[in-house]
Amino acid sequence: MFRLIPPPLHRLALNIAHRVRHKWRLLRKVPISGVTVIASDAQGRVLLVRHSYGSGHWALPGGGIKRGEEPQDAAHREMREEVGCLIEQVELFESFEEVISGSRHTAYIVSARLQGELRPDMREVVEARVFEPASLPRPIGSLSLSRLERWHARTGEGGG
Repeated sequence: MFRLIPPPLHRLALNIAHRVRHKWRLLRKVPISGVTVIASDAQGRVLLVRHSYGSGHWALPGGGIKRGEEPQDAAHREMREEVGCLIEQVELFESFEEVISGSRHTAYIVSARLQGELRPDMREVVEARVFEPASLPRPIGSLSLSRLERWHARTGEGGG
């Protein structure tokens, strides 16, 4: 259904929804959970995306976890929706509690191997590229950078 909305109008709606969601979380303090995907290609390059809403900084792909959905399943869904590609070797890397937009947030970080060609949806994600871990682009979102640093410290992979 959302595909019937022209991309520029869809991007505007996403930007408004992002702001409203932030204010709602600050007000309600409802606990949330989300998945972040650290996806790399066969050469070890890491996927980063730029969303049509928010800061415009580079970020790791991911999103909210639906009720009853496993983090690995959410990772598959988010990758299909945002960048139009599959992932394999999906492993839960880490989970931890943090605060985002004033709400308690359970963060699930998964690592995965990219499969197929990147095809950003041009609605939620306007750009998707892989980068050498030692030369990540700037600006990069602080949450994404901290997740990459945690991943690097634990695995020895990546840079930052």
